[in-house]
Parts: sequence; structure tokens; C-alpha cells
Amino acid sequence: MAAAGGNFQRPENRRVSAGERSGGADVHGSGTGSEGRAVPPAGVDAEFLALERELAVFLRRARAQSGEMAREVHPELEPAAYGLFVRLEDAGPQRATELAGYFGVGKATMSRQLRALEMLGLVVRDPDPADGRASLVRLTEEGRVRFRHVRGARRERYVRKLADWDRAEVAELARLLHHFNVRSEG
Repeated sequence: MAAAGGNFQRPENRRVSAGERSGGADVHGSGTGSEGRAVPPAGVDAEFLALERELAVFLRRARAQSGEMAREVHPELEPAAYGLFVRLEDAGPQRATELAGYFGVGKATMSRQLRALEMLGLVVRDPDPADGRASLVRLTEEGRVRFRHVRGARRERYVRKLADWDRAEVAELARLLHHFNVRSEG
């Protein structure tokens, strides 16, 4: 599999980073065990293998945490619901098709998730003033209050977990994740 952007290099032709020369130390203590890994086979890009490995761990943990956060908002919520709350809080009312596109899921999946949230009284659909045939999904006051409480607790966890990071590192991580997410759309 070629690296993104056609940046594939054979190991003998690529530059070795300082982290690789020093043994790839886990400088922020992620605990993923990425330090001291064996040299990848010829033709395999070590940086993209490391990215794949770290993303796999990150995504697995994020899914578990989203499930916990969703259940804190309401015990009957599925993990995907937390992301919907984040999007609706940050972007305001949205059409269901816009939400489906943003998250890269089908319309049927989004419709099912929104129906569950509506039944719990956490979101409501209002007529779209720009097109009376469509509706906009928004958080109810109950949904907003519950979500903000849980979001505040989640931010406090991030602050504790990243307490030894410089603010510039946190900002850089956020910037890089945003850049990655933008490139992952569509």
C-alpha cells in the first residue's frame, strides 16, 4: 500500500527521524507500547505503520469513552450519540442529511439515531425556514443541559491527562487532528 500523497520511500532512501534513532521513545506516555518496535520489512513505511498503530489504539479508546459519555448524558444512548451532541452544540441546527454526510454514515443510520434521541426528548426537529419540506435537528434544552454537563467533565479529564503537556503541544495536536479530519471528509 503506497503512502498518502505518493510519498513512498524505501527504507534505505528515507531519512530517519530523531525519534527512530533514539529508539522511538513514547514521549507522552501513551502506553501503547510503540517504543522499541522492530524495523519494518523492506518496502513498508515506518511512519505510516506507526500512524496506523497509534490511530487504532486512539480510536478504540475514543469509542469506549464516547460510549461512557453517551451513557452519562442518558443511560439508553448509543456511543455514536455523543458525536451528534458535539456537532449540534458546535454547529447549531442541522438537516439530518448534513449530519449523515458530516459523519460519513447513511441516511437510514442517521434517521435511526435521531429517532432514538427524539424519543428520549434530547433533540427535536423544527421546520427549515429555507425549505418547508425539510427539517432542522437541534438539541432540546434538556439535551443541551445534559450534554454540557458531560462535556465539561470530559474536558476536565483531558486537562488532567495532558497536564504535563505544553499548551502549544495541545494546540498542535488539535490542529493536526482537525487537518486530518478535514482531509478524511468525503
